[in-house]
Amino acid sequence: MSKRDRPEAGFADLPAGHLAEDAPVFVISVAAELAGMHPQTLRQYDRVGLVTPGRTAGGGRRYSPRDVAVLRMVQRLSQDEGINLAGIKRIIDLENQVAALQSRVEELLVEITEMGMRARAAEAAVHASYRRDLVPFKSMSVVPRNHFFR
Repeated sequence: MSKRDRPEAGFADLPAGHLAEDAPVFVISVAAELAGMHPQTLRQYDRVGLVTPGRTAGGGRRYSPRDVAVLRMVQRLSQDEGINLAGIKRIIDLENQVAALQSRVEELLVEITEMGMRARAAEAAVHASYRRDLVPFKSMSVVPRNHFFR
């Protein structure tokens, strides 16, 4: 199995050094070669919305390492799993939605942690404000009234 056929093959094994995952740096011919596809296939996938490369001022496509990884996944799903392009688009959309939801959950967890810290600080401030000059009163046992008059 070659690098491009592995599902885990991604931008880390591309000859790009320390590129940002979303950096639109590859021209279509390079991206096609990295993904093991024909450039016309990449154009078709762009038209149907499977991958959306960045654009230069002149309109030329520029693919990021993430785009190349998506292209590899599309190829694997279509060739190995027999999934049509509409199904693959749905899978990609759902994966993007899951990623967005996971990101939101992480944001909410941070917010919950911060709110908990603020609540504990507010509680500590309330306890610190208690008057220290008051003496605690210990209740005495109450004897029923009719107990004395037998």
